[in-house]
Amino acid sequence: MTTLVWFRNDLRTRDNPALFEACEVAGAGPVHAVYLVCDRQARDHGEGDPKLSFLRNTLEVLAADLERLGIPLHIRHAPMFADVAEVLSGLCTELDAQALYFNAEYPLNEARRDRAVADFCTGSGIACHRLHGDVVMPPGTVVKDDGGPYSVFTPFKRRWLDRASPAILKPLAAPTRRTAPAGTVNREALTALPEASPHPDWPAGEAAAQARLKNFVADNIAAYDDDRDIPAKPATSKLSAYLALGAISVRDCYTQALADQGPGGETWRSELIWREFYRHVIANYPHVSRGEAFKRETDRLPWRQDPDALDAWKAGETGYPLVDAGMRQLAQTGFMHNRLRMVTAMFLTKHLLIDWREGERHFMASLRDADFASNNGGWQWSASTGTDAAPYFRIFNPESQAKKFDAGNTFINDFIPELRDGTRSYPAPIVEHRAARERALAFFKSN
Repeated sequence: MTTLVWFRNDLRTRDNPALFEACEVAGAGPVHAVYLVCDRQARDHGEGDPKLSFLRNTLEVLAADLERLGIPLHIRHAPMFADVAEVLSGLCTELDAQALYFNAEYPLNEARRDRAVADFCTGSGIACHRLHGDVVMPPGTVVKDDGGPYSVFTPFKRRWLDRASPAILKPLAAPTRRTAPAGTVNREALTALPEASPHPDWPAGEAAAQARLKNFVADNIAAYDDDRDIPAKPATSKLSAYLALGAISVRDCYTQALADQGPGGETWRSELIWREFYRHVIANYPHVSRGEAFKRETDRLPWRQDPDALDAWKAGETGYPLVDAGMRQLAQTGFMHNRLRMVTAMFLTKHLLIDWREGERHFMASLRDADFASNNGGWQWSASTGTDAAPYFRIFNPESQAKKFDAGNTFINDFIPELRDGTRSYPAPIVEHRAARERALAFFKSN
């Protein structure tokens, strides 16, 4: 029996439930893999060149990894999710595939796409197997005593930890090598993705992700609790881009991080559970995938329309050095330190009172690690519209944040040379902090 494994945001061979089941459980017949390039859909979802070029490089590495396992990777073009079932149908016919395996994705459009594929499989007599490779514990398995979903992180985390048995946490091995089926593989559809030379700071693929995780656990995780908010220090794992594409699994990250039982390891593992929490939110509350606030009443907030201020924020020209350094880091590198994501997001939504969705879209288009669930969750937390969100009266002072987390201006000077060497003038603040805070408090209280 020929089996087809459909890769999506799980671009790895280790701890990949769909790939493992197809190879180690389904039988001894040939196994093929497929990735569908849905470039127009990705653009509609706001993903930009930084992520899509990293995706292209990661797929090239994955193809080589699978080839060593005797599994050919077919890369086909399906511009929109509406095209997916037809393209998969044609490939199943071409390969005479009798079974399809894939790992679940949880946003609304992805869930609808997968239901259409399951319907096609049922109508065609193809066995359809949906597994879970993007989370340790699938949505619906971490619930309150009454069976309902959590909307607050801390009790979700407690229940998650209660269920985290050694059997659940054990990663799956990569499948054993098999005899490769005959035939050539067409990967021309890769050209639908933007081309970019591999970045030296972001080598693509599973081996690079595993090496980065091992180095982080060995060298930095012990100090993570103390140093994670200091953007000038190499204290974070820089694994987010790999997790966004599934070049490494969250379960692998969590279990390897168990080597550190101190505050650093505990705090980093908690961040992984936050990632899991936001995926449960996306699965359990479909309105969030429609661009709506989790707290529906906050969709009535009359956010300000201020294109000039929005442009200044995007360009890193607000007159607040830590905000501007974060935005310039994003523009120049396709990455932003997590503390600065909170600072810049809260500046846009609280100081400028601009709709959080404007910032969410900009981050999705600019980040190499663009990830809908985590990005949406972070933005709604900052804007006080989401689950477990910061209370509306929590408003970061960007000047005191700079003094606390970049006391020597090391990070700021890296990205704002005009403050370091006077090459050009630096703008005055576009809004005064005290006045902006008072305006924000009045805005949220009155609405």
